[in-house]
This record gives sequence, structure tokens and C-alpha cells, in this order.
Amino acid sequence: MTASRILTLGETMGLLTGSRIGSLAHVSGAHVGIGGAETNVAVGLSRLGVPVTWIGRVGDDSLGRRVVREVRGEGVDVRAQLAPEAATGLMVKELTGPGTSRVYYYRAGSAGSRLAATDVPAGLVESVGLVHLTGITPLLSDSAREACLSVVRRARAAGVRVSVDVNYRSTLAPADVAAKVLGELVGEADLVFGSLEELAYGVPGGVADDSLAIDELARALDPMGAREIVVKRGADGASTYTEGTVVHAPGHRVDVVDTVGAGDAFVAGYLSGDVQGWSVKEKLARANACGAVMCTTPGDWEAAPTPAELEAFLGADGDPVQR
Repeated sequence: MTASRILTLGETMGLLTGSRIGSLAHVSGAHVGIGGAETNVAVGLSRLGVPVTWIGRVGDDSLGRRVVREVRGEGVDVRAQLAPEAATGLMVKELTGPGTSRVYYYRAGSAGSRLAATDVPAGLVESVGLVHLTGITPLLSDSAREACLSVVRRARAAGVRVSVDVNYRSTLAPADVAAKVLGELVGEADLVFGSLEELAYGVPGGVADDSLAIDELARALDPMGAREIVVKRGADGASTYTEGTVVHAPGHRVDVVDTVGAGDAFVAGYLSGDVQGWSVKEKLARANACGAVMCTTPGDWEAAPTPAELEAFLGADGDPVQR
């Protein structure tokens, strides 16, 4: 089955990563790259054969040109507005230990934070099969929030499915503010992704108790049982609550190099199956494999797997460990 096109929008920034484990106060070298949740998902989808469009804003600067070149080079349809009055945002990643890191953001007033509803062309939302958003973008600015809500309203009017990855960032907004904004998006989504802690922010009326069992939290998010609530559990796998039932798929144990981007790879794997009409069990299995592969290589998106790489990872006997 040919996959429908997916549309996503949000901020992608330049990324500086320390060349070795240690504080940036002492590490002497760094790698230059790019990263952003929405483009991480877009690249993952493209590598899995799903046509995808990304909308964003970048500065008219070197990092902005790098963002456009890298994402477009991965086969993504890039619709990037240049913002000459603002710079491309920057992330700095400090490697704190094997498989662990700390990320610092320099994005206040950035070009990406100036995303606006007018950046989304007429007819584009209405022509795709699914729109994917994250909880990061609407917390960047009032205009970015309105852009997300506008896209959701357009998608709803056109009968286009909506996917939301909560992806809560405490540095962008306090819990009470985030809960209100994220609740608006989650309330309109057909598919909702997040950890149990993140999903609690999408419950109408404020942050719920994240100690709730998945079925209790899912009922609070979706009393009618009409949506797919997908809980990411890392190495323990993932679960989807839909139509009153829970489907669980086990995860994979791998030697972790870098966990950044694993959640985005998971979402890309799940959505790639969704737009091709796969079962929930099949979508979870692919999503878990994509997330695991991402953890085995440094970078936010560079290790996003192709179908052939997923097949090699899983192996003919289903053993995810390749030695």
C-alpha cells in the first residue's frame, strides 16, 4: 500500500555536541549538526518510504542553510521560511556519560519561534493524510501556538488525522501553563504519544496524577475510547490504549550510545505503519525497533533506520542483538 503524505511543522536548530564525555567547560572539540523533534520524525519517515513535508522558519544564516540542506537531502519536502531579522536557534549537547547527555537550548527569539499560521500554504493541510505536531512548538511563542492550532482546525475541517507527541519540555513553560496549551492539542488528536508522565499533561483541566495505570490515564485523556493513546516505555517496550483495550509490545535491549532522538524515531516508525493501514501490534513492533536502533549511534536523527536496516537489526530469528 502506498503511504499517504504526512505534514509536520516546528523548529529545527543548529546542534553542537561535545567531542567526548565531559563538561563543556573542559572539552576542547565539538561536532556541528542539526536537530529538532519534528524534522527528526520527518527524516525517520522519509527513510521508511513515507512522503513527508516539513514547515519551519530558519534564520538567513549558516546554521539555517545547513538545516534546509540536511533535511532536504534526506528526501523531505522542505517549506522553510527565511527570517532575516532573527537567528537560527542553537542546541548544545554535553555528553555526561555512556548513553547520557545534557542539552542546553539557546532559542529565545529565534527564527523558529516566529513560526506563524500564515507559513502554512492554503490547501497543503487539506491534501495530506496525517498532520504530526509536538508539544514543543506551541510553547515557543504565541504565534507558534496559533500556527499549531490553525493547522489542527484545518485538519479537522478536512477530515485529516492528527498526531501529537506531548514531548513536554519544562524549560519552555511551567507545568500549569504547559497543561493548558498541550491539553488543547491533545484534545483534538487522533493519535497521542508520550511517557506516562508526559501524557498526564494532556488531560483536560490540568496535570493528572502520573501514577495512574495506563488504562486509567487513557480514559481520562479519551473517555470515548476513539483515539490511540501510545505510551513509550523505552527498553520495556510500548503500549497502545484504543477502543477500550491495551496492546503491548516488548522492547529491545541494546548497548545504548545516545538516547536523544529515540522517541522521535519511535513515532516515525509508528506513523509509517499508521498511514499504511497496519494493525496496532504491527505499528508498535516497528516503532520499538526504530527507537532501539536510534540508541545505538550518536546523533538526533542520523541513525534513523531504513526497512532493510530494521530487517538486519531484528534478524531472521527475531534476535535484536547483532554480534
